[in-house]
Formats: sequence, C-alpha cells, structure tokens
Amino acid sequence: MKPCFGYIRVSTLRQGEGVSLEAQKDAIAECAIKRGLTITEWFEEKETAAKIGRPIFNHMIARLRRQHAIGLVVHKLDRSARNLQDWATVSQLMDEDIEFHIATEPIDFSTRGGRMTADFLAVIAADFSRNQREETRKGLQGRLKQGLYPFKSPLGYLDNGKGKAKTPCPIASPLIKEAFRLYLSGQHSLKSLREEMYRRGLRNHSGGKVSLHGIEKVLSNTFYYGKITILRTGDTYDGIHEPLLSKAEYKRIQMIKSRRCGPKVTKHNFLFRGLFRCADCAGPLIPERQKAHVYYRCQCRECPMKTFREDRLETALRARLADIQLSKAAIKEMRTEWKHGKLTSNLRQQRRSLTASIEATETKLARAADLLIEGGLDQQTYDAKKAEANFDLVQLRSNLEDLPDPADIKRDRDLYVSTMSNVANLYANLTKPEKRQLLENVFSKRIANTARVFLEVRQWTDPQFMKGGVLTTQKGRN
Repeated sequence: MKPCFGYIRVSTLRQGEGVSLEAQKDAIAECAIKRGLTITEWFEEKETAAKIGRPIFNHMIARLRRQHAIGLVVHKLDRSARNLQDWATVSQLMDEDIEFHIATEPIDFSTRGGRMTADFLAVIAADFSRNQREETRKGLQGRLKQGLYPFKSPLGYLDNGKGKAKTPCPIASPLIKEAFRLYLSGQHSLKSLREEMYRRGLRNHSGGKVSLHGIEKVLSNTFYYGKITILRTGDTYDGIHEPLLSKAEYKRIQMIKSRRCGPKVTKHNFLFRGLFRCADCAGPLIPERQKAHVYYRCQCRECPMKTFREDRLETALRARLADIQLSKAAIKEMRTEWKHGKLTSNLRQQRRSLTASIEATETKLARAADLLIEGGLDQQTYDAKKAEANFDLVQLRSNLEDLPDPADIKRDRDLYVSTMSNVANLYANLTKPEKRQLLENVFSKRIANTARVFLEVRQWTDPQFMKGGVLTTQKGRN
C-alpha cells in the first residue's frame, strides 16, 4: 500500500460546518482502497483555491517534497487548485515522481495525454473561478446601487438576509447614538469614549470590548448617516437603511477627529474649564477648587484680576439665556414666514437642475465612447472630452451633495424652535458635557472678570438670521 496524503478543502468556514468535507473524505478513502493507496495524513483547509498562498496547502506541498509521502489524493482537481500558479506547483511534484490522484476522475498522469487533460481541466477551473468572481462583483454592485449593504452589518445594525436592508439593533443602536452624542460634546478622546461606552454596555460583534480601532471605525463610517462607502475603491452609494445620525453631525465628528480636540481625562472635570477668557488681558481663566467652591482666576502675572466664584458665571449665563429665549409670539411669526417662504421649493428646483445636468454629462460621455468605438472619434479627442466630462461630474456631484435636504431643513427648524423657546430651562436640565456643548454653540465670545461677565451670542440664535430657515449650514459660525 502506497502512503499518500489526503487533501480536502471548502471555500468558506460556513461550508466547513456542513457535509462537504466529510463527503470529500469518504470519496478519497474509497478511491485509495480501489487504487491500493493508504492515506497516512489528512490536510483540511477552509479557504478558496483561487487564492495563492494557502498555508495548509503550502505546508502539505513542502512535506511531499521532503518525501513524507509518495503521493497526493484530492476529491476533484478544483479542490487542489483554481489558479494556474498552484496547478504549476502540483505539476512540478509529478515531475519529481510524486503521484497525483483525483478521486472522481480516472486520469492516468503517467501519460502525456493524461497530463494534457489535467492541464485543460486546470485552465477550465481557473476560468470558472474568474467568472465566478466577476459574477459576484456584479451582484455586489447591483446590491449597492439598490442602496443595500451586501456585507456584514456595522456595529449597531442587524443583518436581515440577502436583498434586505440592515435595520438598527434595538440594543446596540441606542448605544451607538449615545457614542456619537458623547463625542460631539467634545469631552471625550477615543480612549475615554471606549471606556465610557463599555461601561454603558456597548459590545463588539463577539460580545467583547470594542477596540480603539473599532471606535474610530464607528466614528468614521458614513453608513451611520445613510451613505455606503467602499473604502477600497472610494465609491459611494445612497443607502436605504435607517441612519443613526445626520450628515451635519457626521461632518462635525470628522472635524473633531481631524483636530484631535477631544480633551484628555482629568481629575477635576470643571464645568467652565477652557470656556472663558479674562476680560482684562484675554488670558484663559483657570478653575481651581477651594474647600466646597470652585474659583476662576487669570494666571497672567501682569493681570490685576482677582479670583471669583463659579456661581457668578452660572448666574450670568442663566440670565443671558433667559434674555435670548424666544417668546410664543416670535415663534408664531417665524413659523408663518417659513410656511410662506420659497426655500424648500427653490432647493428642489436646484436639485432637479443639478440631477439633469449630471445625467446630460453622463449621456454625453457615453456618446463619446460610442463614437470612439465606431471610429468617429480619435483616442486623443476622446481622452480630452472624457477628462472634461469627469471634471464637470465631480463639480456637479459635489454641488448636489452640498445642497441641504428639505427633511434636514425641517428638522433644523424644529430643533431651533425647541431649543430657543426653552433654552434657559433646557440648560438647567443638561449634564455637564451637554451644558458645555450648548454654551459653545450659543455664545461665540465668553469673557469675565471680577466686575462683569460678557456673553456674545452667535448669529444663528437671532430670529432675523433664521428667517431663511436653514440652521445646519450656519451652526457654529459667529
């Protein structure tokens, strides 16, 4: 009985949990008995044969070359190789007098005709693999164009099977939203956000703590605001799944990340730390705790300002917020103006115009390609037209992307009214990070000394400024 290795393979781990491996093993064992072979060792792999560099396959080949067995038995030829490089390796083994047996194919590899038949089968297997890969790509592309994400769902979403959109996980999605909110507050670095979200119950797909890289991926993933981005190609698609944050919030998160402005965790998390400047010298006001109270002072040596208690800042803030709070009459007047305004209709018209221009440019580019194929256009002229069209498409798509969505405008209007009609009470009920975020959004200038506290409101809080009804594009500007 000739000692041989038995090699069995499936393309995926999921296939390995089924009967495929056992069926291959039984066929190889039966073939070995018929041909007078003994399987001395089994090599089992769960990876596609189209991929070069399979570790178990390479280990087995090395063992065969060291004469640990005189032959190799596989179920079918495509179980050993679906790429021509690995088939060349197997062919070299046969040239080195290593026997090769296919359980389902009675091919005599000792003859030139048998080797040629096997070479043809290897070419067919490689072509099948290429075709399968191409069809898979077409299927994925089709899903993406439909707004579906054909890969494993991001953290916070559930997979619902092929052809169905991802849906927010009832347990994880509220935690992901909370992670976005906390990071937007400016009070967390990636590390502190990771620890805080673990404390609140956020877990990765395996049930463990989300890694720093995982937290960074969550904050960078466009999927959470409704866009599907393929990182390898840079292509983007409009998703049909339910987003967990707005595009404006996503942009603010990226701005925070790029500036690395998440503060480090400190022993004392003072409410107004870093928010106020000295009214005398414009230096930062530094907080410190003395017994039961927090005091603020300027550390510039030449500055005459003395320390004052945090209570003064709190009292001045509440009074200023009460001053800018909108009355019911002002809100009613504003809603009337919005109702009769033409902002949303103008935006819809702009969107239709840009979409039509994009379609016209794409049609023009396709027509130029047809003319090139038909011989009515030379390659140089086509390349120039293509470059011009692609430049126009980038500009048009960018302009379309930057247009505010009517749904976002309505949301921003509702947010503005709910905030500015009750801003004083809202401030009183917020947590410390939320209070800091509110103050930064509402006041562009915050200075104080022992005599006065001056707070300059941002332009978007003015009812006159909001007559147009777009808050998102102006938020955070002076």
